[in-house]
Amino acid sequence: MPHKIAQRSAPRKQQVRRDQLAWMYTQMVRIREFEESVKRTFIEHPGVIRGHSHLGDGAEASIVGALSTRHPTDFVMPSYRCHGYPIVLGTPLCNMMAEVFGRKDGLCHGFGGSMHLADPARYFPGTSGMVGQSIAHATGAALTAQVKNSGQIVYCFFGDGASKQGAFFESLNMAAVWKLPIVYVLENNQYQAYTHFRLEDANAAAGDRLSKKADAFSMPGATVDGTDPVAVRTVIAKAAKRARAGQGPSLVETKFYRLSAHGNLITVPPLPTQFPEHEAVAVYGNRKEFEQWKAKDPVKGFRARLLKDGALSEAAARRIESAAHAEVEEAVEFALASPLPAPEEALEYVYA
Repeated sequence: MPHKIAQRSAPRKQQVRRDQLAWMYTQMVRIREFEESVKRTFIEHPGVIRGHSHLGDGAEASIVGALSTRHPTDFVMPSYRCHGYPIVLGTPLCNMMAEVFGRKDGLCHGFGGSMHLADPARYFPGTSGMVGQSIAHATGAALTAQVKNSGQIVYCFFGDGASKQGAFFESLNMAAVWKLPIVYVLENNQYQAYTHFRLEDANAAAGDRLSKKADAFSMPGATVDGTDPVAVRTVIAKAAKRARAGQGPSLVETKFYRLSAHGNLITVPPLPTQFPEHEAVAVYGNRKEFEQWKAKDPVKGFRARLLKDGALSEAAARRIESAAHAEVEEAVEFALASPLPAPEEALEYVYA
């Protein structure tokens, strides 16, 4: 019989303290403010951010719910859509924004950019621009933790499209055989670059959840509402507990909607003004779908829920939002004031 973390129906909600709920909302707002600022910079100031930047607006509940179960020394390894994770880990937003802007005071001295953030001091080793590559890196980190008996586990995040890469199958097979301490979080944001996931996945087209892929490796699999941070926390907590107990990996699919397009890329000339927000609907053209998911915006939805339940007051919510906005504005000012790396430094961090 295949392992199960939870039934396909909604998992029973854990009791979460008011301070934990406030923390979760704070982190979700900080992520959203950061992503909106990056988006505005692309639109209003072409050339400040060079190359690609992949936003994660819509993924806030998935990120925060999962990482709310993390121990301080556990590794976190996502793919190139990576802004939200180090924010939750406590990475200074000033240095993050400077890296996105390609400035010398950035996390990687401006050489990594938006797709290659890293903060090893906070157990965030780095990300990869290759689809699915982070899965192999994270599995290697889990093997290291097992061999060293460090007690650490690894949180590995990747998109639905990456679950078709060879690295996915090879890594999950190895992790299952060796019972590696890792939680695989498949973030199903509905689109694989520019194609809806149901058009590329036969199982998905048949209505099956993507977490069913766990059955092939005899590991637990579960699908959870990725717009609900408490539901995500409940399912991920079970997977993390299993990994810490030496029982091996799990695959959790969090389902939500990417509100922005696959990736922003400054073009010459700039994108026309009819795409003012680089929203997903501007690229994919499905207005009905976009509006349905927009109504489930995880940040707005969680705010309304906390207010309704009395876990947060309107005044407290506004303080959180104001503080996050000010923090991001300060990060932008810091990044703009930071110098660009000197051309002669281009090979300084290159190793053979």
